[in-house]
Amino acid sequence: MGSCSAAVSTIVQSWREHPPSSYFLKIHNFSQLENSTSSSDHKYQSRLFSSGDPKGNEKDNGSGFISMYVEIDSKNLMIFTPPTEVFAELRFFVYNKKKNKYFTIQDVEVKRFNALKTVWGLPQGDQCEFGVGVIVSPPLSNWEILSFNEKVPDPKFSWTVENFSWLKEDVQTSNSFSMGGKKWFLKLYPKGTQRAHGKYLSIFLHLADTDKPKADEKIFTQAHLRVVDPHGSNHLAHKLSLWYEESHLAWGWDQFLSLTELRKLYLDKEDTLNVEIEFQVVSATKYSPVI
Repeated sequence: MGSCSAAVSTIVQSWREHPPSSYFLKIHNFSQLENSTSSSDHKYQSRLFSSGDPKGNEKDNGSGFISMYVEIDSKNLMIFTPPTEVFAELRFFVYNKKKNKYFTIQDVEVKRFNALKTVWGLPQGDQCEFGVGVIVSPPLSNWEILSFNEKVPDPKFSWTVENFSWLKEDVQTSNSFSMGGKKWFLKLYPKGTQRAHGKYLSIFLHLADTDKPKADEKIFTQAHLRVVDPHGSNHLAHKLSLWYEESHLAWGWDQFLSLTELRKLYLDKEDTLNVEIEFQVVSATKYSPVI
């Protein structure tokens, strides 16, 4: 008789009451996170920590599952010449509110991190193997809590730009305003940016420098930006749904509205243009330790 050897799984799943010891990420509104990451490969990346993504990683056969990965900061591999390797044991945690316990998924096989392989993780877990072990861990001191404020108080900001046809400056800047605990302002280009080729109105929403995110931080913003119809309710609106980061403090449109259409429909008798922005979501993240 021929023999058949089955592949031995190295994944062990179990329950425990003690929280993770390396890093903890709490998401207050998971369905909102799914929507907000639709434009970024359905992935949310935490800040760096010492010692994953909200929707299954379809590229790694994880569709329909929550996929979690650990990625080493490649800078740590370049401390020595030649580049170093790091061997690590990985254990992932999912908190179950009903059981008040952590569902743990551990790959008991040690993983090698190097310049050619910086990411290890679990695209899905479809096998159940139960084990027991006693691990003494240090207190949790590194965590991140992401929340989405969907009830922004006074969510609308209105801006009146007078004598629009006679504006000489290339850019107009609104007064700053507060939304979701952050300072913002609008920039309007009456003749458009260089990409608009002088044919479109360009508008951008800026996050103030005083609220500039630190490295590894990001702020999700969802809002509707409108040019108001002074003769009725045919307002022109565009939806903004993006993450603001240290290197991206402004998002908007080079071609928001053609200047020909603007002059025909959106200037009142006093040559005034009215712009408004209405916020729906502004995310907030708390960290420990704070850096």
